[in-house]
Amino acid sequence: MFHSRLGCSSISFRHQELDAALRTIKDLGFEEIDLGALPGVCNHVPYELDAAAVAAVSAEVAGSGLRVRSVNGDIGDLNAVLDAGQQAGRARHLDALLTLTANTGAKALVLPCGALGHDPVRSVDEDLDTIAARLIHAGQRAAEFGVELWTESLHFLRFCCNLERAELLAQRLAGSGVGIVMDFSHIVAAGEDVHAYLRRHQGRIRHVHLRDAVPGNINLSIGNGQADFAGGLKQLAADGYTGHFSLELETRDVTHDERPAAAAKAASFITDLI
Repeated sequence: MFHSRLGCSSISFRHQELDAALRTIKDLGFEEIDLGALPGVCNHVPYELDAAAVAAVSAEVAGSGLRVRSVNGDIGDLNAVLDAGQQAGRARHLDALLTLTANTGAKALVLPCGALGHDPVRSVDEDLDTIAARLIHAGQRAAEFGVELWTESLHFLRFCCNLERAELLAQRLAGSGVGIVMDFSHIVAAGEDVHAYLRRHQGRIRHVHLRDAVPGNINLSIGNGQADFAGGLKQLAADGYTGHFSLELETRDVTHDERPAAAAKAASFITDLI
């Protein structure tokens, strides 16, 4: 029904419990999901992720019959200064998310590109060094679980909030194996140009999130904003991108009852472009 490289993030139906969201996505005709595990954004995966919770979520996802492309998680502000106890807690949380990623058959765990905020803890360069080092460490740990580590950058609400910082982070990650997730809505919301982003990230992008936006607002349904999906997908193809796409419709311009129809409409539109 939809292109085989197009999935749907469970964040699109974050208002539903996980089992209901998975049924909705499958009933729409999708075969692949991104699993939302972002505290405060999507509660499909408990933030206090112990072994029992990992097993329960893994079983629920397996029972749905849907493939998982990535787990979209968070282990806290990557540019924060941590004491020994906080570091140990973060390491446990990372291992739990990586266990979930491996158990669900996902290709990668996705982590954010820094804190929810634009101000540096120390300085821009020092914070970027810290974020990159922690992502690289997480990537090395991910490899031990047989999965990859990706980061969503740029992200309008997080530290790497513009094209300059996203590129500086990507340069620090070069050769590390840590991949980049591109999100159309965050680029547009930041007032940046999708084609400039693609030029600067050529060969680095492992996954693409799809949602519409206008400057300052990331929460629009596809077709209701200014994102150049046709031009962006065309450029991705020309650059040799063979990865997958996911509708991450964390929108605020439709009601909950309208979400399934909006997702199906968006999927048909993007399928034609791919």
